[in-house]
Amino acid sequence: MHYTLIKKDKNTKARLGTLKTFHGELKTPFFMPVGTNAVVKSLSSEDLLAVDSQIVLSNTYHTYLRPGLEIIEKAGGLHGFMGWDRPILTDSGGFQVFSLAKLRKLSDDGAKFQSHVDGSTHFFTPESVVDIEKVLGADIIMPLDECAPYPCERKSAAESVRRTTLWAKRSREHFLKHSGPKRQLLFGIIQGSTYKDLRRRSAEEILKIGFDGYAIGGVSVGEPVPLMFETLDWVEPLLPETHARYFMGIGLPDQIVRAVGRGIDMFDTCLPTRYGRHGSAFTSKGKITVRNGGFAKDMSPLDAACDCFVCKKYSRAYIRHLVSTGELTGLHFVSYHNVYFYVKLMERIRAAIAEDRYAEFEKEFLKNYTDRS
Repeated sequence: MHYTLIKKDKNTKARLGTLKTFHGELKTPFFMPVGTNAVVKSLSSEDLLAVDSQIVLSNTYHTYLRPGLEIIEKAGGLHGFMGWDRPILTDSGGFQVFSLAKLRKLSDDGAKFQSHVDGSTHFFTPESVVDIEKVLGADIIMPLDECAPYPCERKSAAESVRRTTLWAKRSREHFLKHSGPKRQLLFGIIQGSTYKDLRRRSAEEILKIGFDGYAIGGVSVGEPVPLMFETLDWVEPLLPETHARYFMGIGLPDQIVRAVGRGIDMFDTCLPTRYGRHGSAFTSKGKITVRNGGFAKDMSPLDAACDCFVCKKYSRAYIRHLVSTGELTGLHFVSYHNVYFYVKLMERIRAAIAEDRYAEFEKEFLKNYTDRS
């Protein structure tokens, strides 16, 4: 087994564990900064090491199109290409095929699409995506699945579940046929949109196939947050305690804190750097938009409770000046702080679980955390 459950919080479903990969043992729960194009926007690998990020997420669709597999393979995979020697997770690119491709056509064979970059035509099959991810060399890889949009009619959601299961079987068979004893970890993805019975059906089918970990997909695609958590509450009881659990694309700090209390181990979102590039910072009191005029004379740090180098040295007024004048350094500062905030939040979460005080931690965090933008 790759995942080890160390302990559960006595008053919640929060879990403390480890997940073993080629490039190191991950402490769960953890957050993955998103490096879509083989880079976490505005941050270097040295920055990510400085904030002590355990892992980075990259994207199969984007790196397959640019720079292409030949270049990445020549560099020794994503680790060599990025200069990153800690674990990497790659998603399948399925969501990007469905959301970004200019034209796409799905069949049971796979997904035919036109690149959003140059209009060239490509075809992803469950097998080819596994092969691409092998070249990328990620420690954890995701199979090709069909992500249903929101809102989604029941008929379409059911078809998404059927095809996701079909592709999952083919992915797993191809993966095992072409993997040695020392191999990547392949996670299964549960779909079903906002239909409880379809979520159950998908979970049962994906668990029957058997994967190294399990992900709840098709969430954070526009549905109301309460419905997103209702979906989580449907699926979580069906997941085995012996495997890592991944809530894909989630999310905001308060969402992560709530989801950990419901038994989730893994998270990813591009929001720390996306918000950072627009001058918004996450703090212990909530999100602030530092580019706003009200911070022009504010000499306090982004977050008084933060000890990152940005908060130790620079004021909100200075960072606002950098952001409002379009200086790249300002975008770098806020993005760095945001990723640091997320990484340290996960450290606090793990400490609270270890000390059997997660319920108190969650209550206190949610009480203090508000959107102040």
